[in-house]
Amino acid sequence: MFEQISEKFDGIFRRLSGQARISDENISDAVGEVRRALLEADVNYKVARQFTEDIQKKAIGKDVVKTLNPGQVFVKIVYDELVQLLGGSTSEMQLTQDIPNVIMIAGLQGSGKTTFAAKLATYLRGKGRYPLLVACDIHRPAAIDQLETLGGQAGIPVYLERGSSAVDIAKNSIDHARKNARDIAIIDTAGRLHVDEEMMQEAEGIKTVVTPHQIFFVVDSMTGQDAVNTAQEFNRRLDFDGVVLTKLDGDARGGAALSIRAVVRKPIKFVSVGEKLDQLEVFHPDRMSSRILGMGDVVTLVEKVREQVDEKKAAKLEKRLRRNEFTLEDFRDQLKELKKMGPLKDVLSMVPGMSGAVRNAEVDDRALVRIEAMINSMTLEEREKPNIIDGRRRRRIAAGSGTTVQEINRLLKQFSEMQRMFKTLSKGKFARAAFGR
Repeated sequence: MFEQISEKFDGIFRRLSGQARISDENISDAVGEVRRALLEADVNYKVARQFTEDIQKKAIGKDVVKTLNPGQVFVKIVYDELVQLLGGSTSEMQLTQDIPNVIMIAGLQGSGKTTFAAKLATYLRGKGRYPLLVACDIHRPAAIDQLETLGGQAGIPVYLERGSSAVDIAKNSIDHARKNARDIAIIDTAGRLHVDEEMMQEAEGIKTVVTPHQIFFVVDSMTGQDAVNTAQEFNRRLDFDGVVLTKLDGDARGGAALSIRAVVRKPIKFVSVGEKLDQLEVFHPDRMSSRILGMGDVVTLVEKVREQVDEKKAAKLEKRLRRNEFTLEDFRDQLKELKKMGPLKDVLSMVPGMSGAVRNAEVDDRALVRIEAMINSMTLEEREKPNIIDGRRRRRIAAGSGTTVQEINRLLKQFSEMQRMFKTLSKGKFARAAFGR
């Protein structure tokens, strides 16, 4: 999403590096470039102007810290201001003891409201709650069917009434939730291709009859400045509690994401980072700022690892590594865990120093699929003892996995090198070589 603006910022910071001091002249030049980068990324003009004015006030006259260069000082100033622009601190979702908590989802058609409703239900179920999805989009063809399908995939019940008004469905769903021990009702409302009076009146009617505890405005991150204008109108009519950014894994310029919070003064609550129901993240201004500036996001990466890695399996793998028993079977299992964490390029971009390296690189997730296919085509004995894989076996594995003998050779060579590295580590040779022990 933010690749274009990240690239621009990276170039600005590089040009500042090597200067002996931050001067009025080089800061003015850098701030001007930052403003152009923001405007090119479709950031709201007033937001871009205020942001760069705040940076300039804080940057001019700052002495260079002994261990830093001007570029690094400027990065810190931009980072701090970017965090504030995006909200300052994480705005956690607050739930009450009421049964049910009512959450209303609003936004334009095509913004991803229905999918977000199912993702939010999945997220809350993971927190030990019992959500109910409510189908109040009675205007879009197949909207109810879509919510039913998503609810079925997530294993979450969906309340619907075909032929009833959206207001009546919303009202009746609350009683249904209470009777069926559902402590959260997530109401998916109708959208249009643009803001219109009929849609807004229906949304206001639903708000009146169910008195939602929270209203989330869902916006497609790829819609640019129109998203900001739409957010203002929805906020005026519904006074929503937070913003949800969808399609953050797309290739849009990212200006809407940087503008909305500053314009409507409402926090960004969640970001949708993929199509799967578990690809929903709480929005953290500091982590997003780090990603935009190419500084990585170690905290989110660690959280993803914790979510996906089975602790018992991890402990078992550690013992096998210590005993130098790491096999192709273990390697395949680790690839499966890695694939659960999302696109490989996104995972690598969270590693500090790696975001710039992978920004324009072709990181092919299909390579992992091919490796897994090659290992799956081996017998259990071959996975445990790859040294028995001769020419005949290599041809059979290549044919079975739809790959070539050359790819099989490359995999076995890389795995052999990996085993040697683990063997060195297990014997402590690496520690002695590195630390002289």
